[in-house]
Amino acid sequence: MGGRPGEAEPLGMDIGIIGGGATAVGLLDALAREAEAPGAVTVFEPSPHLWRGRPYAPDLDSVLVNSPPVIMSIRDGDFDHYASWLGAGDDAYVDPGIGRPLVPRARYGEYLEHTAEKAIADLRERGWQVDVVRATVVGAARTAGRPALRTGDGREHVVGQIALCVGGGTPPDHYRLEGAPGFVADPYPLARTVEDVPLDGHVAVLGSGLTAVDVVVTLAARGHTGRISLLSRTGMLPHVWQRPTAHRPRHVTVERVRALLARDGEVTLDHLAGLLREELADAGDDLGALIADLRAAPAEDPVARLRRQIAAITAPEIGRRVLQTAAHSVGPYAWRLLPERDRDRLRAQARTAISVASPMIPTNAVRLLQLFDSGQLELLAGVRDIVRDNGRFTVETGNGARHADVVVNAVNPAPHAVPPSAAGLVHDLVESGLAARHPSGGVLPADPRMHVVGDLAGGGPFIASSIPGLAAQGAAAARAVLASS
Repeated sequence: MGGRPGEAEPLGMDIGIIGGGATAVGLLDALAREAEAPGAVTVFEPSPHLWRGRPYAPDLDSVLVNSPPVIMSIRDGDFDHYASWLGAGDDAYVDPGIGRPLVPRARYGEYLEHTAEKAIADLRERGWQVDVVRATVVGAARTAGRPALRTGDGREHVVGQIALCVGGGTPPDHYRLEGAPGFVADPYPLARTVEDVPLDGHVAVLGSGLTAVDVVVTLAARGHTGRISLLSRTGMLPHVWQRPTAHRPRHVTVERVRALLARDGEVTLDHLAGLLREELADAGDDLGALIADLRAAPAEDPVARLRRQIAAITAPEIGRRVLQTAAHSVGPYAWRLLPERDRDRLRAQARTAISVASPMIPTNAVRLLQLFDSGQLELLAGVRDIVRDNGRFTVETGNGARHADVVVNAVNPAPHAVPPSAAGLVHDLVESGLAARHPSGGVLPADPRMHVVGDLAGGGPFIASSIPGLAAQGAAAARAVLASS
């Protein structure tokens, strides 16, 4: 593959996969299971940590996978794939709160590597040509009517189809601190981030989501003795995982949403609330109590809420469990059916919705509470500005100023954000008519040979895709590639 003059065109299909993280692994795995005729595929990925993406590169053991094995399988439809790979050797990592193993992210990265390498071996055994180009794709154009990808080394690779799997963006620099000594623009890998942090230094962590939790827990595991301040515009922490139960939704399902659409010609938030009400009623739970709890989240003291949720890890009520599952299983389908007014209503509650959909694991929640109770950790809302002054950072809040030695940027990127490294490529894809920008962010295919896979795909919900969501997108892209070849 590569489209160099004089080379014969590969048999069957000729696919260029841009990006070599978890989404690409799901796509390759699906191709290996579903392809019949041989073809060619080239993966473009400059990272030294191939197949792991940004979150699952080698790191400290304190940086744990945030979900149990049953929802971490990168093989679409096979919820036991990851658990089978883990086997019984990882029982030491069982989280006592949810009763499931939660292994270090680097260990999960090994699983992604294994899955990708096995898929490549299977494809090659069936006559596929599979290449990995360790370079960044910086541009795209059409050459004799076919897509051509240009890498940073100046080479051009002509392909038949493109699968854009570059992932989401990186933390935005809201306070223009890039380049300032002591400012960490991107915390991963955390082994590198904490290496130069003085153990007794005051660390300010921008954000209060899952990435911020990772930073705090890792600092504590390293023996940090200085103050740690979580700086957040909302002052909210993620919800806490509850122990999984045997409940399987009967009403809050894609099938029921599809039936509502067929019956009424539309799907609204009221429709979805009705399904949730039925689900909870069957279990003897009260939707009103759940809604009241969620509405209280922005105003409730975050430490008190954290303490209460830790106490409710094994509570029998299914409401938050159902919402968490539905956000990733039903949400992507239902979102595209909702009228814009209902999408706006959900966007207005985005912080709470994300907190429920992507909760923190009990092990980390308990450690955070210990740090709050000891006085070492604080959460400050209403941050107005951060400036570098006289060798330290000054944090301006509505309740006065704080001074910090180190600032770690753990802010989540905007939904469907284009990674800076892919900005030029996306521009070229749009200009060449292969892709189009979505008004709400992200990118859409504008040509049948173009496939956008993962959270860069425009038009989806603002909640980041789970691993099963990425696996499903990868499998759908594989089917589309095979169908159009």
